[in-house]
Parts: sequence; structure tokens; C-alpha cells
Amino acid sequence: MRLRIPSAVQSEVREAAEYYEAERPGLGDAFWREVDSRVRWIQANPEVARLRPGDYRRVNLSVFPFYIAYAIRSETVVLLAVAHAARKPEYWADRRP
Repeated sequence: MRLRIPSAVQSEVREAAEYYEAERPGLGDAFWREVDSRVRWIQANPEVARLRPGDYRRVNLSVFPFYIAYAIRSETVVLLAVAHAARKPEYWADRRP
């Protein structure tokens, strides 16, 4: 499967990583690694996560309180958000294709 990561999602990841890095050196890198690991898993197993109302899927991170929302369009996984699980729920809803 191909992967599409819109600029808004790239910004979310970068901002969260910068926040964690400022909190404790090395924590931002750990965040990047976990996001990268989950994205690779999604790309390899795109249909495993439950389809939710609104035609998207969601995978939680294990260590950080974030989740990755994504949609499958043809042969492409489109990341919709890397969002904090407790802040501004579904603020990204208008990004759904």
C-alpha cells in the first residue's frame, strides 16, 4: 500500500515531538520512533483496525497518549491525524476524504 501523509499531519507529529523533547531530551525521538513504527504497521496491515463511523480507522500508540487516524482510499493509506487521545476529540474530522 502507498502512504500519503498530508502536511497538517506532518506538523502535528513535529509539534508533539518538539513538546516531548523540551520536556525531556530523547523523549521526542522516542515519540518519532513510535509513530514511525505504528505507521509501518498500518501500511502493512491497513484493514486490521476496526472501521469506525465516518469511514476511518484508528490505531493507538502504546507509550504516548496519541492515536493515528487513517482512511484507505484505493491502494493508498491516507493519514488523517496523529492526535492526542484526550484533547480536542476529532478536531480533524473535516480531513476525512
